[in-house]
Amino acid sequence: MATTHLTDDCIFCKIIRGEIPSHKVAETDKSYCFLDINPLSEGHALVIPKYHAQFFHELPDDHLADLLPLAKKVAVASGLDQYNLLQNNGAMAHQVVPHVHFHIIPKPSQEQGLKIGWPQQQPSQDDLKKTLGRIKEKL
Repeated sequence: MATTHLTDDCIFCKIIRGEIPSHKVAETDKSYCFLDINPLSEGHALVIPKYHAQFFHELPDDHLADLLPLAKKVAVASGLDQYNLLQNNGAMAHQVVPHVHFHIIPKPSQEQGLKIGWPQQQPSQDDLKKTLGRIKEKL
């Protein structure tokens, strides 16, 4: 099991090391998936890298390449065609563990799903072009 670059004080790192119990769904050499203890729906699971990083962009590419295929397998195994895949968004989203994680949230009905409280913006086409230019400059 590849458990390099884990910290001593992170709850998810402790789960990976088996120091805190979890309901393990699946595991690879670089990723770990377990059921959320405060699920939004039945089967709500978390997929985490076996590499401690607070932000998505801090993960090595080989860990990133392992996370999404595992998330896909778990989403398919939920048996539902509808689900949300949500990357951790910090305290504003009630996600307070500073370790990259993806939520797989099965949606048993069209009515049940995530409700985003962020106000939707309506940028002009010129604003979108300026944003696109700033992003492409840094790629």
